[in-house]
Parts: sequence; C-alpha cells; structure tokens
Amino acid sequence: MTLHATIDRVTDRIRERSQVSRGRYLAKIARAAQEGPARAHLSCGNQAHAYAAMEDKVDMATTRKPNIGIVTAYNDMLSAHQPYERYPDLIRAAGQAAGATVQVAGGVPAMCDGVTQGRKGMELSLFSRDVIALAAGVALSHDCFDSAMYLGVCDKIVPGLIIAAAIFGHVPAVFVPAGPMPSGLPNDEKSRVRQQFATGEVGREELMKAEMASYHGPGTCTFYGTANTNQMLMEFMGLHLPGSSFVNPNTPLREALTVAAVERAAAITNLGNEYLPAGEVLDERAFVNGIVGLMATGGSTNLVLHLPAMARAAGVLIDIEDFHDLSENVPLMARVYPNGLADVNHFHAAGGLGYMIGQLLEAGLLHPDVKTINGTGLDGYTAEPRLDGARIRWEAGARDSLNDKILRPASDPFARTGGMKQLQGNLGRGVIKISAVAPERHVIEARARVFQDQEAVKTAFRNGEFTEDTIVVVRFQGPRANGMPELHSLTPTLAVLQDRGLKVALVTDGRMSGASGKVPAAIHISPEAASGGPLARLRDGDMLRLDAAHGTLECLEADFEARTPMAFDPEESSEGMGRELFAAFRAVAGPATDGAGVVV
Repeated sequence: MTLHATIDRVTDRIRERSQVSRGRYLAKIARAAQEGPARAHLSCGNQAHAYAAMEDKVDMATTRKPNIGIVTAYNDMLSAHQPYERYPDLIRAAGQAAGATVQVAGGVPAMCDGVTQGRKGMELSLFSRDVIALAAGVALSHDCFDSAMYLGVCDKIVPGLIIAAAIFGHVPAVFVPAGPMPSGLPNDEKSRVRQQFATGEVGREELMKAEMASYHGPGTCTFYGTANTNQMLMEFMGLHLPGSSFVNPNTPLREALTVAAVERAAAITNLGNEYLPAGEVLDERAFVNGIVGLMATGGSTNLVLHLPAMARAAGVLIDIEDFHDLSENVPLMARVYPNGLADVNHFHAAGGLGYMIGQLLEAGLLHPDVKTINGTGLDGYTAEPRLDGARIRWEAGARDSLNDKILRPASDPFARTGGMKQLQGNLGRGVIKISAVAPERHVIEARARVFQDQEAVKTAFRNGEFTEDTIVVVRFQGPRANGMPELHSLTPTLAVLQDRGLKVALVTDGRMSGASGKVPAAIHISPEAASGGPLARLRDGDMLRLDAAHGTLECLEADFEARTPMAFDPEESSEGMGRELFAAFRAVAGPATDGAGVVV
C-alpha cells in the first residue's frame, strides 16, 4: 500500500527539522559502535571489579559471549512492576541457554501516579522521568554491556528509559513488558462510585470497596491510561516483541515471551551478524509510527509531552503540530476506557495491536520499512504469539475484529480522526483530547473561574459556587512552577458539574491523567503562567472561548493583552515531600511544547 500523503509529509517535515541534530546523533553513536564490544576495552582490574560477584565470571572474562545488562524499575508498590521481581533470575537462565551472560546493571525509581494523585508528591512525577533517564545512564556507564533489557511499564518510566536507551544508542535495546492485571470492577462502575463520593451520596467505605475491586492484583491498571499507552507505543515502535504488550503477568505465555526477548537481546549485539543499535530503531519513522498508534487507539495525552522528549534524545525534533496533523488523518479504531467501556484485556481479546497494525499498514498509515528488534519491517507485528511447548511460535493474527464495539477497521472507525487537537490563541499553545468528549461540548464559551491550585477548585465545588457554565482555569501548574502535576483528581468534580447540565471545561498549564476523558480539557498550555505566560493575565469573570473544532483558545476581553501578568509565588511548591530536591529541575525545565524536559 502506498504511504499516506500526510504520513509522508509529516515525516519529511520532521526529518528536515531534525537534519542537523539527527546527523550529529548518528555520528556520535557510530563512533561509539566503532570501538567494538565494550568489555574489550576494560583493563583487567576494571573487569575484575565488574565480574567479582558473578558465578560465570570466567566466561565473562575469557569468552566472546554477549553480556546483557538489565535496567529494572522493579518495586512491589507498583502493581505493574511487581512481576519484575522474578525477571532477573528468569533472564539469567534464558541468557545462559542462549549463550550469553547477564547482569542487573542497575535500578531506576518508579513512582505511582495513582498513589500521588492530588498529593504533593505528584509534583515530583514528571521530573521522575528525567531521574529515571539519569539513573539508567549511570547503570549503563560501566560500559560492560553488549545489549540492554529495559524492564519498565508505567507513566514516566518507559519514557525515561527510552531517553537513556537513545543516549546509549550504540547499545541494542529490548523493552520487556509485564502485562495488565486481569479485569476487575468495570471502569465505568468505578467512575460512577467516585462521582457519588464527590457529591456525598456514598461514603469512604463504598469508595474504598470499589477502588480495591478495580485495582486488585499484579499488572498494569486495566484502563487505557499512560501506562498501557506506553506499552502500545513500544510495540508500534518495534521495541517489544510482537503481541507481547497485553499478555497477563505470571502466565506461561508471559514467561515464554520474556525468554524470547532474552534471545533477541543476545542475537542483536555487535558480536554477531544482526547488530541493531537502539539509535537506528529510534528514527523519525518510528516516532511517527508511535504517534499514529497514539491516535488510532485514543491514547494518553501524557505522550504528547513524553514523545518530544524521547525523540529529542535521539536527535529527532517533534512539535505538537505533528501530533495535530497526524491526528487529523488517523482514524480512531478503538474504544477502551476512558474512551469506552472496555478495558485493555477486552481490547487484546478483540484482536488488539496486531489487528490494528495490520489495518493501519494496509491503509498506508504506518511506515512499513522500519527497523525493529524483531527484524526489518513492521509487518511482523501483525502476528500473534502462541505457546509451542515452552517456546513461542508466532502465527497470523486476527484479520477481523472480534468485537466491533471495542475495535473497528480503519475503513469503518469510531471516528474519522484521532481526536487530539492542537489549540492556539492569545492564551498560548496547548492540546485537547476530544475522543471521549461529546460533540456538543467541543466548543465552550463561558466565563472563567481562575484558581492557583486544584484544592481551591474542590473547595469552591463543596461551597456550591459553580452554578453556571464555567471554564475552570488552574494556572501555575507548569514544569517551572511546580513540576507540572496531573490534575486528574479534578475529574470527578468537573464530571459532576457536567452531569448536572452545565457546560464546563478545564484550562491549565498542567497535565491531566491518561485516564481522564469526557470533560473538555485544554492542557499543557505554553508559555506557562510562571514564566509570564498569558494564563497569568486572566481574571475571574473573563469571557473565554475554547473551540476544539477550529483549534483555538481565546480570552475575549478587550484589555487582555495590556494587562500585567500576575507574579508566581514559588513558596507553596518549594518544600515538603522531597520538592526541595527538585528546585534545580524547576529552574531549567523546558516548555511543555518541547516535552518539559530537564536532561534533553
């Protein structure tokens, strides 16, 4: 199938924009690769330190067996990462069988946004992506590894690991998922109980019961938030093995897929004939494919922040106009909560990513000729893994959707576009996701209520202050103000107002969770208010217009441009819960339009 003209045009635009930075990047990783396998350059003393605790130290010192480094985000507080506890032993055994040695190179932090939502710790969340990249860089700096396996799933973890994998782009990289937990309480029922709690209809006991029934075992949360969007992305970008993203933890198929991932990590090193540097996988075509997957699945808006930062680490420059243009031409093929009632297990059973990739390839909406850890070409990602004894056999995947309420063909999608819109106007630049927003709410003109934090919004709600159509503005939530926390805890409040018949919307220089959906939210507004951006000039009662149909975000007051911006007071976000440690990050963080990065 001929490549779609918009896919071609956007890719060329990114390629041209990135010509200098990508050229420098490729030259850098080529120089590193020319030095040959890393361990060959270690002194005897260096090597003795590196191998001292290993049972197979003789092999490591005297043979040309590839040495695989594990970078792990394991902790047993995150349900998604708890299964990784067993992975090092499994990978070591599989590595030995594949003629390789294996070492855990290092660990990286992994925080749970579900725990910190609405709390002070959430102000560390986005910056944890940069800490993860730094920690992974320290792990790989020992220069002992012929390939690396990255164990990570959730929100900032995968993007941080990708940044590190790109910086160490001469080292082959294999990303290894852990899978979603089995289905529990349906997500729409959980959402209903949350809204009932917000209005006082049920107490904390009922709320806790619903939450525990929803989040109930090892694996990712089953809604299609940032964690599961990350897993989709790794498959669309060729860094997972085909069909591996949404296989449940602690199953024979999951274990066999991990073994197969080890075998690929051993096969693609610079010691063999299939050398595949991570930096060659992470080219502009891979990132365009990832954005196409984001739009086709209705994925998390957090990736609009993460993808530019990830790409920048590989010398590829992505702008939010690229997301917008691709979204306008990629059909929405999936309905997974919060965009529908199904969860990721239902999506996977209906045909999943293999079906979607096949459909998008046939429609010319994906680059087919990319490099992947599975070999050249994305067509291998239309296959499904099956157990053949204890090993994996890939066979042809679904050619038809098994449930058209969850998954539809590209020719008959749920919506013609991916539902991610760029917004521009005198309030700045940002994005809005409308795939779950009712069409009659795509344009909202109403007076503003302006708040400096999300708790003030909740207080106003409890006091009964929202009695008319309102655009809620929460400013000073950008990366330089307080680390750009998610404001997902506002979702039940705003949803209640919407269910009461009011037209409401959110405008913020902060983030919303990948689990947020049906309330219109103009997010990531840049320049941020703390840098003197337009949101700092807003006042209560200003008439605002959010028009997702035309991609505009405007203050309609005649004197708006002449106002003096309100100054940001950093005192509230300067200390407590570790925020003191991140003052240097806040001082240098880039704008949201570039990914709000610190290290890239």
